[in-house]
Amino acid sequence: MLIALIRSVIFQIASYIALILYIPVMLMGWLLPAQRRYYVMFSYGFTVMWLARLIVGLRWQIEGLDNLKPSTTQGRIIAAKHQSTWDSMILPTILDKPAFILKKELLWIPIFGTGLAGMGPIAINRKAGSQALKTIIKQGKAELAAGRDVIIFPEGTRLRPDATPEYKIGAAMLAIQAKTDVIPVAISSGCHWPKGQFIKYAGTMHVVIGAPISVAGKRADGLIQEIEHWIETEQHKLYAQYGCKTAPKLNAKTTPH
Repeated sequence: MLIALIRSVIFQIASYIALILYIPVMLMGWLLPAQRRYYVMFSYGFTVMWLARLIVGLRWQIEGLDNLKPSTTQGRIIAAKHQSTWDSMILPTILDKPAFILKKELLWIPIFGTGLAGMGPIAINRKAGSQALKTIIKQGKAELAAGRDVIIFPEGTRLRPDATPEYKIGAAMLAIQAKTDVIPVAISSGCHWPKGQFIKYAGTMHVVIGAPISVAGKRADGLIQEIEHWIETEQHKLYAQYGCKTAPKLNAKTTPH
């Protein structure tokens, strides 16, 4: 535990220094055309992932990349588990300039938020209820039609591995409205980089990409249940196979509640 604490302190300090050094990169990025701007703005994310690997010992393994075959007509909906800040860093490394659906408050964070805005996210007011859902559908359809993948975290926020899942209907409604399949993604990041906890633990975080889930002939409520069942089943397989330091009681379970 002491070693993990020391590594986490060093990592945090290094991340803050990197954020300050990121300012001129961000300013340069805003001068670039939108198509070239994305990964300049995302360079801070790459840096944090590299620091986490170097200092903390956080590695990762990705399965199912063959399920990300490019669509010939429009972008894809990526419905992913969300347990850690790390999730939003790994996904752009395996997708081509995806659009995140995120809470608008993230854009208010000094420096970081300005860079995030340059990546062209779909920012919503989570307290706006039905208006937030309308924004997701309207802007999500536009980004998908333009060929961008849209990343949505169906639970709407980060949750610890042992938290009870509560999947919201937005991902399913967008998929049905856009007439596009959903690619589910399970991520065990919360077992090493837990929400609300300063200490981060060395180890391998696992990402499992599922086969596309068809929307044909389905209602939104049935589709979101199918998405939830796939993701949560895979999550518990990961906990059972690799263990979960932040939620030991999950380690022996192989199926979701």
